[in-house]
Amino acid sequence: MSEDMQVRNLSPHTRRSYLQQVSQFARHFGRSPDLLGPDDIRAYQLHLTLDKRLSASSILVAVAAIRFLHNVTLKRDWSIDDAIPTCRKPQKRPVVMSPDEVNRFLVAVENPKHRVILTVCYAAGLRVSEAGRLTPQAIDSQRMVIRVDAGKGRKDRYVMLSPKLLDILRDYWRKARPQHWLFPGDLPGQPITTGAVELVCRLAREQAGIAKPVTPHSLRHAFAVHLLESGTDIRTIQLLLGHRSLSTTASYLRLATNKVCATASPLDCLQPTSPTTSVPTPA
Repeated sequence: MSEDMQVRNLSPHTRRSYLQQVSQFARHFGRSPDLLGPDDIRAYQLHLTLDKRLSASSILVAVAAIRFLHNVTLKRDWSIDDAIPTCRKPQKRPVVMSPDEVNRFLVAVENPKHRVILTVCYAAGLRVSEAGRLTPQAIDSQRMVIRVDAGKGRKDRYVMLSPKLLDILRDYWRKARPQHWLFPGDLPGQPITTGAVELVCRLAREQAGIAKPVTPHSLRHAFAVHLLESGTDIRTIQLLLGHRSLSTTASYLRLATNKVCATASPLDCLQPTSPTTSVPTPA
């Protein structure tokens, strides 16, 4: 299975996740996964749902891993869709910070390196994994772009480089002098981990007194919504975010205040009238 994933050039993160899920599946029954059939898979899905009470997202990862094992590696002749059904994922919308909240949040980050990487996530709409793996060479000040190498789906793309962000990055580079990685981690030769940045977000959120949930990905959501509210077309935002499907980017239309809240409520169209007292008609 590991070789099948490498041949298909799946990302290291996906390979580790799939192997972990299949390993847990096998340990649950105490047997090799190639000896487990549709009835066992159904029982395991019920176990994840009812006993472990996992979220739909977590169950979908487990199902995807088991599907890959049986469909690709074991080449089962049963109908995968019928034997391994998927669950419906709730369509939740992210809670988006306002520009003022973003500013308060970034100011609350004390460590300069952490503040700069989170600023990059907001200014360029990068995923935290993409920002963490930036190199100094990825900052092209001549063309005013940032090159994102091997983003999600192993796709390269360019995003805009804000003049203000360029000044911030230059000031950071003069003080920190990073070598290979723009944001090095604690381990020598390794970039900063996503877990470290997520911990910083929790602390800065409390420090800034923001009631909304804040993660590194919240800054990417804020980037998209704030661009949409300022008039940027949806196709440009799709290219900047690196979305494969336009429908994924279009979901931000439901979050933009100038798209949703600009429509007048029918209540505003009602003419105010004073309550009248009916006069009884004489018999």
